[in-house]
Amino acid sequence: MDPDQLSGRRLAVAVGVWVLTLLLGLLCLWWGFLTPSAEEVTPTATETGGLTPLPIETLATQPPNVQPVETFGYGIQTHGVVGDPEYTMGQVESLGLGWVKQQVRWAHFERAPGEMDWSGYDALIDAANRRGLRVMLSVVDAPDWARSYRDANPEGAPPDDLAVFADFLGRLVDRYRGRIHAIEVWNEENLDREWDNAEGVNPTRYVEMLRLAYQTIKARDPNILVISGALSPVGATATDPANPNRIIYMNDRDYFQALVAAGLLNYCDCVGVHHNGYNIPPDVAYDEPYEDDTAVFRGFWDNPDISWSFRSTLEWYHSQVAAAGSNKPLCVTEFGWASSEGWETYPTGFGFAQDNTEQEQADYIVYAYRLMREWGFVRLAFLWNLDFAQKDGIGPTDPNAPYSILDFNGAARPAFEAVRAMEKPQGQ
Repeated sequence: MDPDQLSGRRLAVAVGVWVLTLLLGLLCLWWGFLTPSAEEVTPTATETGGLTPLPIETLATQPPNVQPVETFGYGIQTHGVVGDPEYTMGQVESLGLGWVKQQVRWAHFERAPGEMDWSGYDALIDAANRRGLRVMLSVVDAPDWARSYRDANPEGAPPDDLAVFADFLGRLVDRYRGRIHAIEVWNEENLDREWDNAEGVNPTRYVEMLRLAYQTIKARDPNILVISGALSPVGATATDPANPNRIIYMNDRDYFQALVAAGLLNYCDCVGVHHNGYNIPPDVAYDEPYEDDTAVFRGFWDNPDISWSFRSTLEWYHSQVAAAGSNKPLCVTEFGWASSEGWETYPTGFGFAQDNTEQEQADYIVYAYRLMREWGFVRLAFLWNLDFAQKDGIGPTDPNAPYSILDFNGAARPAFEAVRAMEKPQGQ
């Protein structure tokens, strides 16, 4: 080919490439500036039937069909398997609370291995779900066939084989999958009436129970919140006079430190805590000056201890969790103030109930809810209790009755109306 023709052809190709590049550049410029952005082409709420699609980054981290859990949950414990569960759940709904707690006695479910009776709890859980309530079950009480201990408090003994308890929890979760939202594993296990065997209360053995329970629950439904069994804030330790090696109850603070050392924080989502406020307001620390010359019960004044104070107890538990390098929240699975105002008598050992008027009971409960939400380290709070005074049928000597916010006839006490009326921000 002639060199001049070759040179001309190369020039033509170069010009063509340049023109093509220029056209592509102009096309990109037009696309970037003149076409709608990704946000502009997102369907509107009207176009999607009233629901705005979630951003991609949200969908990547949020399981489908799982509602976000509120920052602070307002709850109450009911005697929901007694009476009409529809009516009881309606009362909880009328209070404006988002959570309900029900104790589940394993022995009531399974009288013999494999012979299950779910009926009472089926009705309760169905009623709660129909009203949009989240359900927390506190599971206790091994059946007689699962434990061999027969001495001091056999009704409080854990099962001989802790895996049998974990198996029951697995069946419980399978039956109510998606309809229960939290499980508390046992209750006040630092007392022998709740946990007893030849060696007495045992923090290490409880952590083994919790480990098996946690693994079983999470394998079935990872969305369920697992709460460690709340301790009784007794503030003292005692051993069996006939057997000094058997602890019949243990200072909850010593017990909790032993739990943490045994790995408790690895096997729960939330640390269970109990406190019933005796006869002082919820914001009074155990070592603060607070005077009430009319108080009949003088424990706070005569024997200063963290255990008398709602605030000090919760702050102590939070400090211990933080000291262990954890940010696990607290779940207050039982709190309240007792009042026996207007009664002819009161339960043995509950003299402090004489010191709280019904109005003080109401004021303290509402204030406690507010404080727990504001403190920021409490995830759930369950008031003790809605209706035991009416449903136990025992009368003024019933230890549960002074805490009830419904009276013996089912009528609202001042605390019921106060809880209904209180603000419930950032939660339900």
